[in-house]
Amino acid sequence: MQKYAVLFVILAAALWGVDGIVLRPALYTLPVSLVVFIETAAAALFLSPFFVKNLSTLKKLGKTDWMSFFAVAVFGGAIGTMAITKALFYVGYVNLSIVVLIQKLQPVFAISLAAVLLKERLPKIFFIWAFLAVIGAVIMVFGFTVPDMNTGDKTLPAVFFAFIATVSFAMSTVFSKRALKNVDYKMGTYLRFVLTALVMLIVSILLMDIQKIGTVNASQWLIFLLIVFSAGGPALFLYYFGLMRISASVAAIGELAFPLTAIVLEYFVHDKILSVPQWIGVLILVYSIFQVSKFHLKKEKVEN
Repeated sequence: MQKYAVLFVILAAALWGVDGIVLRPALYTLPVSLVVFIETAAAALFLSPFFVKNLSTLKKLGKTDWMSFFAVAVFGGAIGTMAITKALFYVGYVNLSIVVLIQKLQPVFAISLAAVLLKERLPKIFFIWAFLAVIGAVIMVFGFTVPDMNTGDKTLPAVFFAFIATVSFAMSTVFSKRALKNVDYKMGTYLRFVLTALVMLIVSILLMDIQKIGTVNASQWLIFLLIVFSAGGPALFLYYFGLMRISASVAAIGELAFPLTAIVLEYFVHDKILSVPQWIGVLILVYSIFQVSKFHLKKEKVEN
């Protein structure tokens, strides 16, 4: 099973790509907070039977554990998911494979935040590759031209929300390290869904978006079910199952199935493809992230 572990990561990442390009954009008529609440609440309900028998493990959690899980729910489940959902709603205005590729900057932010929050030391070479990754992302979005701010183009807001999502997911990764100290990845995933659903219920009520749940039509309910049973709980289980058995660097390469799937689907579904300059940016971004992932691997060897 060890040698096939990366395939689980690839499959999970591919499911996220399908979600981003094919499924989630179809919900653009609904409020973002309502979308996130419904999908997380549905995932929590779907996973509940699998964890009822393990509820006794919650007794092991202390105040710091619960605070960490709450931070994961807020940054990864709520803010991050709302931001990436908002970015993906620009399906009619921008090549969404760009939005998905920006997510590959997450390791850069995660390692940087770990240095700040967990006091981890970083070598100088990390900052070079991190800078090149950002440069690659900029070229990927705009090519070699200076963006015109007066055209009404939706690329900038889409990229803005994608960056918010990336930083938020990176924060979630850092807090997850602490949150999973006393529970396994299965219970950790379940708690993330449950706490996120509670947070999003409060947000939806405050924004009065919960009142619009009656506007969800039959086809959109079907989309929610497809997300829950593909890119929701099952994808996370596949990802963590594989991640437990491989290094972070190998996982980072496997996760490239996410943007690659998105690029392919973007072409076949929306007839959009990146330009040559943008592909140059993609290559710079991917190679820089590969170098960052090698730093992850070296760090793991030192810790082990």
